[in-house]
Amino acid sequence: MWWFRAFLILTPICLLIGVGCGYSLREKGVPVGITIPSIAIPMMESKSSSPGFEADFTRMVRQEFVSHARVPVVPQEEAAFLLTGEVFDITAEPLAYRSAKTKIQGETYYYDTTSSRTLRLKLKARLVDRKTGELVWEEKGMEGYATYSVSSDPMTNRYNEKRAVQTIAKDLAEKIYLKTMERF
Repeated sequence: MWWFRAFLILTPICLLIGVGCGYSLREKGVPVGITIPSIAIPMMESKSSSPGFEADFTRMVRQEFVSHARVPVVPQEEAAFLLTGEVFDITAEPLAYRSAKTKIQGETYYYDTTSSRTLRLKLKARLVDRKTGELVWEEKGMEGYATYSVSSDPMTNRYNEKRAVQTIAKDLAEKIYLKTMERF
């Protein structure tokens, strides 16, 4: 029965400590420490040598805000805050290989082919108060990565690479959302 007495004594103490620790409940989808009446998210820019994904990337970031925040996403000229992003580096590095052999004029040759790659994307992002020009936050080196399989079919490879970009965009969109709304 000693454990029951300890439980009765420790439970109220733990509750008092938990209540006094500074945590508080807040409304979901509302930014912490700042009021954002509206936000504009223009097309993400890209200075990388792999263009063509900017629309998908921008759509993912906008979708993150539309689906989670209680902050309206509006055109740039109507927005109180401006969220911009620029992809400055995309690299695809071999991740795994498979060996193949072939016969050419009676001789056997062995060679390696890439079976999967890691796609890495680096992004600069910033949130600015349009009225004051004040920089709310800036991240100069957000990075995301995803792996994708590689085959001998270029169309399949392009599709797989596009899916990897979408995976990275979703991950980075979540990070941008948290950086804006949770402020850490």
